[in-house]
Amino acid sequence: MAISSISSNSSIESVLAQMRQMRQMAKVADPGQAAAAPAGGFSGALRKSLDAISETQNKAYGQAQDFELGKPGVALNDVMVDLQKANISFQMGVQVRNKVVAAYQEIMNMQA
Repeated sequence: MAISSISSNSSIESVLAQMRQMRQMAKVADPGQAAAAPAGGFSGALRKSLDAISETQNKAYGQAQDFELGKPGVALNDVMVDLQKANISFQMGVQVRNKVVAAYQEIMNMQA
């Protein structure tokens, strides 16, 4: 039991490290992004996030299909990790949506 929890913790830490690395790469990739952000605003950021979630899901499902077809170089553990990443990103998107809807409802219920 201790070995599986150590394995789970290292897997989680690995995913977190990858997420941090992706965040840093996003900041470095486009230094002019901060100036361009007001033009896109919230809707642009939301669209970018939804596209990233979709891309993660498509990659994971494609990799799962490749594994099912027996293509060489596709390991089951990589497929499972990518499917979990896709699931977590989808759940995060749902939670963000829930918070946005709650904020909208709260604003609509404000007294003038």
